Amino acid sequence: MFPDRLERSGYVVGYTGKGWGPGNWEASGRTRNPAGPKFSSKTCEPPATGMATFDYAANFDEFLNTRSANEPFCFWFGSKEPHRKFEKGSGLKSGKSLRDVAVPPFLPDRPEIRSDILDYLLEIEWFDEHLGRMLDNLEERGELENTLVIVTSDNGMAFPRAKANVYEYGIHMPLAVAWPKGFSGGRHVDDLVNLIDVTATLYEATRVEPPFDYPLSGRSLMNVLLGQGSGVLDPTRDAVFSARERHSSSRFNSLSYPQRSIRTHDYLYIWNLRPERWPAGTPQKFETVNYDSTGEVIQGALGPVNGAYHDIDACPSLSFMIEHREDDSIRPFLELAVARRPEFELYDIRVDPGCLKNLAGKVSHRALEARLANRLQAHLRATGDARIVGPNGGEIWETYPRYSSLRWFPTPDWVSRASLIQQDWLESRRPRQ
Repeated sequence: MFPDRLERSGYVVGYTGKGWGPGNWEASGRTRNPAGPKFSSKTCEPPATGMATFDYAANFDEFLNTRSANEPFCFWFGSKEPHRKFEKGSGLKSGKSLRDVAVPPFLPDRPEIRSDILDYLLEIEWFDEHLGRMLDNLEERGELENTLVIVTSDNGMAFPRAKANVYEYGIHMPLAVAWPKGFSGGRHVDDLVNLIDVTATLYEATRVEPPFDYPLSGRSLMNVLLGQGSGVLDPTRDAVFSARERHSSSRFNSLSYPQRSIRTHDYLYIWNLRPERWPAGTPQKFETVNYDSTGEVIQGALGPVNGAYHDIDACPSLSFMIEHREDDSIRPFLELAVARRPEFELYDIRVDPGCLKNLAGKVSHRALEARLANRLQAHLRATGDARIVGPNGGEIWETYPRYSSLRWFPTPDWVSRASLIQQDWLESRRPRQ
């Protein structure tokens, strides 16, 4: 973990809010969160329910006060906002207007959706406010000029067809980097970079040796940050790769929805490796589960249809589309979010950032699709992706334990059609009491 290596090199490390997670770092034998020592004693009253009561900025100030003068530091500001749940109607209550909302093209433009987005924006502003206070603190201490500040996010907006997808609204994160003494600012750079590049960047910027037993997958961004001007500064950064496996317990035996993608400056190509599965989760789950005397699961009572899309964060937008699914003007938007998808998808994100017009299989894009597919396959093989080079189609991805609660779903029809090897593996993964 880079905080560990920085600490061993003399950096004071710490975090506030959400560090590494979700998961169980104690199970790995660690004595603290991988982000470092926790600073959370300072609290405040947020503007809406659902927001954390951490006074992030005050906790950062407390962290800075623990270090000696001029000691280098690495601090992780893990804002829990804008993670759901949002207080419904909080954006409107704060004085925001529905008229000011830009609704993504994969969501219906209705007041309920606009209000949900306003609630989301209010939470982003809460993050911005604390970040601003932290930067002001550094400036007052005379340390802002020589502090490398990296601001980004870990997933797309928590709305249907965005977060937990490899569409543009799921993988295209904000990224702002500042280091006044290190490089010139006020620039907009269009190079394609990945969050895995951040760790490599930190090692180069701090001159701390990276690990040798697990070579870094990313490339340092320092050549881009030290460059001049805007636009594309490093032509070799012409593609980024993304993947998705399990997001939550949302299918039979907590199976994942495996996806792989390549995103160039102009196109996004997606490979859905198990198109027979439901991308947002199986529509219906067991509300109750019983066990026999041996601990085997006995089917219980089924919940409502369209009541189990757990790979979408519960939200008013999803609820609105489910409640109005019989409305011909709403149903297509729900299907975009939850219906089964083709194995291959191709989008021209210059004109279709909402990823609505699938070009895969079109004669006009056959050569392009082949090039992107070949490049994606080559990358997956070069990086040893188990879905390509592993046994049983890379099902090892689905064997890792889940530390959070489990859900139970009906056995899907495709299980009976699976190979004997796959079927045996699925049965071995059936949850026990």
